[in-house]
Amino acid sequence: MISYSAEGVRMPDIRKRDTTRWIRAVAATYGRTVGEVGYLFCDDEKILEVNNEYLGHDYYTDIITFDYDEGQQINGDLVISLDTVRTNAEKYHKDYSEELHRVIIHGILHLCGINDKGPGEREIMEAAENRALAICPALHERKD
Repeated sequence: MISYSAEGVRMPDIRKRDTTRWIRAVAATYGRTVGEVGYLFCDDEKILEVNNEYLGHDYYTDIITFDYDEGQQINGDLVISLDTVRTNAEKYHKDYSEELHRVIIHGILHLCGINDKGPGEREIMEAAENRALAICPALHERKD
């Protein structure tokens, strides 16, 4: 089950059913099934608090992924700062919805075993994000 909640911010305008199907489809491309995944959308202050408390990091970030995987089943908690998502969208001249969905799937890709800290890993992660975004229904709806 995938759950979505918000703390200190308004729940982002995402289609939960479509997003859940998309997440499951992306995980399946890595031979994974989705178990318990929880998204918490928050502001910068909350993510800084989480980053400090659980990781000992004193900086803002767009997403923190807590991995509780069991074999081929992904399980985890993903904390997303909508403030940082908005800042990054502006900084990189991206549509807010695209940047939000990039971050949503970024955490799932981590749970599927893709890293982005070592040499060459950032490029692998970006390519995986781009492949996932290419099949994201929210970004490819027909606007009649």
